[in-house]
Amino acid sequence: MRTVEVTEFGDSDVLELADAETPDPGPGEVRIEVEAAGVNFADIMQRRGHYVGGPEPTYVPGMEAAGTIDAVGEGVQREEGDRVVAMTGRGAYADYALADADSLFEVPESMSFAEAAGFPVQFLTAHAVLHEWGELEEGERVLVHAAAGGVGTAAVQLASAAGAEVFGTASTDEKLELAERLGCDHPINYEEEGFREVVEAETDGEGVDLVLDGVGGETFARSIDALSHFGRVVAYGAASGEPGEVDTTRLLFENKSVVGFHLGNSLQRDPKRILQSVPELQQMLASGQLEVVVGETFPLEDAAEAHTAIENRQTVGKVVLEP
Repeated sequence: MRTVEVTEFGDSDVLELADAETPDPGPGEVRIEVEAAGVNFADIMQRRGHYVGGPEPTYVPGMEAAGTIDAVGEGVQREEGDRVVAMTGRGAYADYALADADSLFEVPESMSFAEAAGFPVQFLTAHAVLHEWGELEEGERVLVHAAAGGVGTAAVQLASAAGAEVFGTASTDEKLELAERLGCDHPINYEEEGFREVVEAETDGEGVDLVLDGVGGETFARSIDALSHFGRVVAYGAASGEPGEVDTTRLLFENKSVVGFHLGNSLQRDPKRILQSVPELQQMLASGQLEVVVGETFPLEDAAEAHTAIENRQTVGKVVLEP
C-alpha cells in the first residue's frame, strides 16, 4: 500500500510517498480502506517538530480516516464494508489505516467520505471549547479566531445555533463571507482592522464573554484585552508557533479566566466528557443544522501541497487527502 511519511522534521518537502506492507488488525482493531484522510494543523505542528509529545520521524501522519472497514480483528463486532470514520492518532495518510473499534463513528450514506473526514477533530473540538470548557450560554458574545478554518467553521455554526452573538476573524473578505453565511454576526478582516477595536466598538466597550483561541502569541494577548469582566479564553492551539503568555495580575483584577483544551489528551483521560456530544452533533448534521465545510481535496501524493496551502492561509474549512 501507499503511505505518506514524515522522514525528518522540517518544511512540507519532508513528506514523502512510500510503499509499506498493508497492516493486519490486532485484537479490538479494524482496518479501514481509506477514502479520505483529514488534514489538521496539528499534523503540520508535528511535522515541524513543535508538537508536545508528537511522534518522532519516520512516521505516517494523519489523525482522521474515513472509508470502509476492510478487515476486523479479534473481538470486534463490526462488519466488513461498514462506512466509518475514525480518529487514528496517526497513520491516516495511507491507502489503509488501523483504528480501535471503539473510536469509530458511523458515516451515513448521505454524507461523503470527505465530509466525514472533517467531522471528528473539528466538531468535537468546537463543541468542547464552546460548551464543556467555555461554558457558553445563550445570549453571550463569543469571538472565534480563524472563523473560516476547520474548527472555526464548526465553532461559528455551533455558537450561532446556541443563540450566541458571534464575532469571527479571518484574513480575506472571501473567508469572511463564508463565516457570515455560517452564522457570524460580526466578520472581522484582521489584515485591515484590529479585532479588539471592533469588539470594543460593537459592544460599547464591554467586550466579549468568550474567546476561542487556537493561534497563541500576540493574538492570545489581545484576546484577553477583548474580554469583558468575568470573560474567559479557551486556548486550544498555537498556530502562530508562539505560546500565549498570561499576566495573572490582569486576570485577578479584571475577573477574567483562561483555560486550556487538548482534544487527544482529553479523549485519553475523560472520553465520556468529549464523546457525549456525538449524538447531538450527528443529529444536527443529519437535519442540516450543521454542515462540514470541505474547502479543498488533494490526492494522497500531494500531501505536501496540502500542508503548504494551509500554512499559506490559502484554504477554508477542512482540507482532505483522497487516496
